[in-house]
Amino acid sequence: MTAARSPQTVDIRPATPADVSIMYALVQELATYEKLSHEVTGTPEALRENLFGDRPYAEAVVARAEGAVAGFALFFHNFSTFLMQPGLYLEDLYVRPAFRRQGVGTALLNHLAELAVQRGCGRFEWSVLEWNQPAIAFYQRMGAEVKPDWRICRVSGPRLAHFGAELD
Repeated sequence: MTAARSPQTVDIRPATPADVSIMYALVQELATYEKLSHEVTGTPEALRENLFGDRPYAEAVVARAEGAVAGFALFFHNFSTFLMQPGLYLEDLYVRPAFRRQGVGTALLNHLAELAVQRGCGRFEWSVLEWNQPAIAFYQRMGAEVKPDWRICRVSGPRLAHFGAELD
């Protein structure tokens, strides 16, 4: 295991439209790491519209370290009926390999947790692939509870357009 090095500083700021091309590249890097490149069907234009258009659906922050873009996090609000409070859902967090084990991921998670508290959220949550043991161990060290009893349900593509049709 390599020793962690600390960058001079980690600067986290809200993403702007000028960041769309680098965020799109980071999404592609993340998909490659997760062995899911075949699932990236969106475009930079769609990312721009959904983050910065008339009706933004998500937000993002960009992390810079050592003068370069080191990673990003994309998130949005959800709602807990049990807590009767909004939550913050982290859709994706990605740190480039050259910046891992330098505090960038920790800084991104801490930033979002602080944002969740500031916004009155009752929880901050995300999903992790079960094979990604380095990420799971990192999240647990940060204090996250990995919920073993929950599974993600997803409907997308043509199935979404025809959801429930088989029941008729």
